[in-house]
Amino acid sequence: MTRVLHNDPHDTATVDTAANRHDEEINHDELFSYQELARLDEALTMASRETGLRFTLYIGDLGRRTRARAEELFVSSGEDLLDAVLIAVSPGQRVVEVVTGSAAARRVPDRACALAVLAMTNTFAGSDLVGGIVNGLRQLSDQAGHPPRHRATH
Repeated sequence: MTRVLHNDPHDTATVDTAANRHDEEINHDELFSYQELARLDEALTMASRETGLRFTLYIGDLGRRTRARAEELFVSSGEDLLDAVLIAVSPGQRVVEVVTGSAAARRVPDRACALAVLAMTNTFAGSDLVGGIVNGLRQLSDQAGHPPRHRATH
């Protein structure tokens, strides 16, 4: 279930447990209120600040090959992928994919990602997309902990 992409990204998949179906097209302008967008932004900022990892979020259709698309999004999300974590949520397909860089994977292993996805999907079942994402980010950042401190050499 774990693969390494280009020796950098590390991943956890949920596609095996979710139906790959498409619902109606989502208009993201109507999907989130200003307050919800602010809440997502704050959760991403806090998770990144507390852990030293770079958390990113994608919400939208992932196509037929959800895992492959999440990995493409991860690679295109920036230059420093070692400490990156992408959470890709496709509400219409009922799929969540988490992709982590190799350094981030040491701090947020597959099991932690799977538990965060479970927490998110349980909240999603209650029609709370934003709450589920925020809870998942909190769980992942709690697992990652604070960034490791480098000892000064004398």
